Amino acid sequence: MTIAVGDQLPAATLLKSGPDGPEPVQSPDWFRGRRVVLFAVPGAFTPTCSVKHLPSFLEREAELHAAGVDEIACTAVNDPFVLAAWAENTGAAGKVTMLADGSAHFHQALGLAADASRFGMGTRSRRYSMLVDDGVVRLLNVEEPGAFEVSSGDRLLEQLRA
Repeated sequence: MTIAVGDQLPAATLLKSGPDGPEPVQSPDWFRGRRVVLFAVPGAFTPTCSVKHLPSFLEREAELHAAGVDEIACTAVNDPFVLAAWAENTGAAGKVTMLADGSAHFHQALGLAADASRFGMGTRSRRYSMLVDDGVVRLLNVEEPGAFEVSSGDRLLEQLRA
């Protein structure tokens, strides 16, 4: 079953890059008591993810925070080292928290895992964006496979302002 608006995020361990290496992030603790924009990409350094999706959140960072968002986070089925390198490469470091789901356990629990084997990528995440308020999904925008139409930073900002 796919996660829906009003659902609690599932418990999972994600990883983020820290000064001494990967740091575990327990989803219930990390999302508790905060409003977080979480968006997912099929893979770091992939074309749409690097040229459109991540930049759409970087361009709207200040406006998202002004609309009451405490943190902007990106997740992908990549390891934390790849996500840290991608953040550095794109200028997202210090602006977007990268949360690695290397084994896709989080995305499988969300019901948002995707089989990208035909592209040589194995299990990945579907492209989406959501607003999570104190661990509960308040807004959810899931793309159709191969699309980038509803999960941008612009779209989420419009929804927050509505």
